Amino acid sequence: MTVRFEALASLVAGGGVVVLSGAGLSTESGIPDYRGPSGVARRHTPMTYQTFTRDAAARRRYWARSHLGWRLIARARPNDGHRAVARLQQGGLVDGIVTQNVDGLHTAAGATGVVELHGRLDEVVCLRCGDRTSREELDLRLRQVNPGFDAVAGAVNPDGDVELGDEQVAGFRTVGCAVCGTGMLKPDVVFFGETVPAERVAHCFALVEAARLLLVLGSSLAVMSGRRFVLRAAKLGVPVVIVNQGPTRGDAYAAVTVDAPLGRLLPALADRLVGGVPVGPGRVGAAPAGVPPVVR
Repeated sequence: MTVRFEALASLVAGGGVVVLSGAGLSTESGIPDYRGPSGVARRHTPMTYQTFTRDAAARRRYWARSHLGWRLIARARPNDGHRAVARLQQGGLVDGIVTQNVDGLHTAAGATGVVELHGRLDEVVCLRCGDRTSREELDLRLRQVNPGFDAVAGAVNPDGDVELGDEQVAGFRTVGCAVCGTGMLKPDVVFFGETVPAERVAHCFALVEAARLLLVLGSSLAVMSGRRFVLRAAKLGVPVVIVNQGPTRGDAYAAVTVDAPLGRLLPALADRLVGGVPVGPGRVGAAPAGVPPVVR
């Protein structure tokens, strides 16, 4: 048994845990992160809310890339790490889950009450009338108006974006709101330059303030959107544990840091603390009960 795994297990066993997850938790579902070992180097400037709403050409480029990227995200399935978090929640140890991811995989794995800090890619909102529709419905409409669109997607980014050349984007057609007829559609995710709804942030702070332990999973904490919760926990004296592959910007505030693959460590942790009953789709490749993964 490694010392850090034992320290992690001892802290989580006390319950009252709030999980803060990032892109590193979804890499084993085929969605790369930006900064971890499987990270992809973004070669274009991230879409901002201001550019999306003001520049029709940029909006067309976004929807062309996201149209392909969404298909890859939609095929992703929860991995053992997601299912282990759901098991810890159902076992009564996890009181809240806040995720920076937009892939919906925590819920698909069986977790409940997940706070999706940055929204979800599988939902679309009209910026004029506020109507909300599913991404599947939009995907069908985009396929209908772009029957000859045959671009091939490369690697998908965590936000569902892919790399496409200008020649592949040329001629792609977008659609407006099917309810009000003229409204601009936007994925229900928080773009750069856009703020997370205040009530959502307040709810996350409340979870952290009531927690006995903040458990960070798969986040480099490079941006303030997630790091602020670590800072709040540290200010209140709530212990912070970080499990991530590689260093994070929150390590200085952590009582314990573990550098290990989440798809191996979390199932071992759940097996130790709540038993081996599967949650959600069948588990693949989980560590045997009581046998911790290698951590360093």
